[in-house]
Amino acid sequence: MTDKDAVPLESPFTLSGKTAIVTGGGRGIGRAIVQRLASARANVLACDLDRQALEETQASVYHPERIALVCGDLMQPAFPQEIVNAALEAFYSIDIIVNCAGFSWDSVIQKTSDEQFLAMLNIHVVAPFRLLRAASDYLRETAKQEIVSGQRVMRKVVNITSISGTDGNPGQVGYSAGKAGVIGLTKTMAKEWGRYNINVNAVGFGLIQTRMTQPLKPEGKINMGGRDIPIGVQPAMLDTIAAACPLGRIGTSEEAAGAVLFFCSPLSDYVTGEVLICSGGYHF
Repeated sequence: MTDKDAVPLESPFTLSGKTAIVTGGGRGIGRAIVQRLASARANVLACDLDRQALEETQASVYHPERIALVCGDLMQPAFPQEIVNAALEAFYSIDIIVNCAGFSWDSVIQKTSDEQFLAMLNIHVVAPFRLLRAASDYLRETAKQEIVSGQRVMRKVVNITSISGTDGNPGQVGYSAGKAGVIGLTKTMAKEWGRYNINVNAVGFGLIQTRMTQPLKPEGKINMGGRDIPIGVQPAMLDTIAAACPLGRIGTSEEAAGAVLFFCSPLSDYVTGEVLICSGGYHF
């Protein structure tokens, strides 16, 4: 084959005209997902607790006008409906929902308070449930109109779980329970919403390079609901996991976002109710 015979490679899909909601879009994997979706020409409503982080996400994409922002606490019952309203006001549609927001608050069970355990359930299971419930009227009614007119328009939900949820992990009783709950939510919604041409899948991450998995330091904390919560991983554990991983390293946020992008794209139109593990082959 000569250069004249070569066919230029083109992207197998575009998300032009689609609107995505991404929770936790201010940092880490959430920011990388926003960037990937924007690069595929989607409009994105990014939400996070940190306004400055959201603005940095918006500034990081080539077409910042494709990004709208809403700042608030997902663990507040009314906020998911605000997110849905903001997406429809900004872009007039909802085609993709990525439930990415989360954090870890770790302890062995005898040291885990009710507040701590419930916080893990609230952010990882209850918040995605509320967001999907808030979006359900728009998604169902729009799909019904499309089906009556003979159209098949596929929409996407991608929930984020973890190998802590699929395998369990000592010291993460709340986090693991929350992430296991995500899988049940995903599989049930895939069965409920298949009739509306909505694919509902989950991506389960292993260890990905974010502020949550940085080496543990005394100053490493996030503030949630007025509480300072330690974040980070013991350096020895990071080294052990990297050595045990078949790929020999910890993943990047961009690699994590690539797995999510697959489920947001037309390439996954006949895939629903599945959990894709993005861990470099590592399991606890």
